[in-house]
Amino acid sequence: MTASDLQVRLRALGNPKDAAFLSRFFKTGPGDYGEGDLFIGVRVPVTRRVAAEFKTLPLDEVQRLLHSEIHEERLASLLILAMQVKANEKIRKRIYDLYIANTRYVNNWDLVDLSAPSLVGEYLATRSRRPLYRLARSRWLWDRRISILATLHFIRLGDFTDTLAIAELLLGDHEDLIHKAVGWMLREVGKRNATILEDFLDRHSKVMPRTMLRYAIERLPEAQRRRYLARD
Repeated sequence: MTASDLQVRLRALGNPKDAAFLSRFFKTGPGDYGEGDLFIGVRVPVTRRVAAEFKTLPLDEVQRLLHSEIHEERLASLLILAMQVKANEKIRKRIYDLYIANTRYVNNWDLVDLSAPSLVGEYLATRSRRPLYRLARSRWLWDRRISILATLHFIRLGDFTDTLAIAELLLGDHEDLIHKAVGWMLREVGKRNATILEDFLDRHSKVMPRTMLRYAIERLPEAQRRRYLARD
């Protein structure tokens, strides 16, 4: 199996109408966050099925796929990595290293969200978390989103320390997609420990971007939501 084999298979499934829709949905126009990204019109469930057919693709071929200009092909490469890391823990470091060396190709929110927790967070769960703080300080939007999304794995383990610390680093971020990601992760913390979330909000809600705050408080009782939103 090669990357070219998968590309032939995937491109045969493309649909021009779906490609146009996905291009709009993922904001590929001039000045948008996904500017220049190319879609062939394959929906995610179909891409998952194709990726499963190629789940044993060698890592060098997966990397070739990750470098594709086609969004669905990069998505397929990340789905394959996620399958390979579950099937064979021995290659986890190789997959992590490949991912970190190629984050410039993990360049839309769906690609980050499906890959960062399992390929970055899970690897770092028993290791130093310093790489996440380097990503959080990156000028590259998607590095910063990776940094906070990777902590979802820690949250699921009941470990909130890095989520809260990285959220503090990103409070002043100017990108709406970071505001949404941070708010989402804070909400996930709150689902498991409302007291910790409320303590964070008590300290930071006045300076949090409005979108971040709204995402973070979504599951709180209405009276609490109103109280936080009323702060200025």
